[in-house]
Amino acid sequence: MAKDSTFDVVSKVDKQEVANALNQAQKEIAQRYDFKGTGAEIDYSGEKLLIKANSEERAKAVEDVFGSKLVKRGISLKSFDSGEPYASGKEFRIEGTIKEGIDQATAKKITKQIRDEGPKSVKATIQGDELRVTSKSRDDLQEVVAMLKGFEDADLQFVNMR
Repeated sequence: MAKDSTFDVVSKVDKQEVANALNQAQKEIAQRYDFKGTGAEIDYSGEKLLIKANSEERAKAVEDVFGSKLVKRGISLKSFDSGEPYASGKEFRIEGTIKEGIDQATAKKITKQIRDEGPKSVKATIQGDELRVTSKSRDDLQEVVAMLKGFEDADLQFVNMR
């Protein structure tokens, strides 16, 4: 009897690359003329990212700078979840997080897509913050990988192909 082939679908972010992107963004914000005197800054503590500036447009510009640095470091913007700018005293703030792992709602969406659009022999199971996809045919698994490459809700990686 043929053994099942499997792979895992995960969503992971290299924390060191996030720290490098943050440092680059902080340096650029400190040096750029259009940010002088605006109180623009970006801070990261554990899970939360906090962007501050004296106007909503400046806060969004700082967010764009950080986003461009993430992309240059090879981190998808799907991993960066930011909120709407809000006023806090005399400054505007944007709170954001770096998403890791696949949450339950997204995992259910992925398994439904595999069930609906994928080959019939493929089965997906949710295991914590990742998915295990199994099938007897490696070709079917590769078809599922190609299908999930275009998934829009999360930055997915495919590991442990056996």
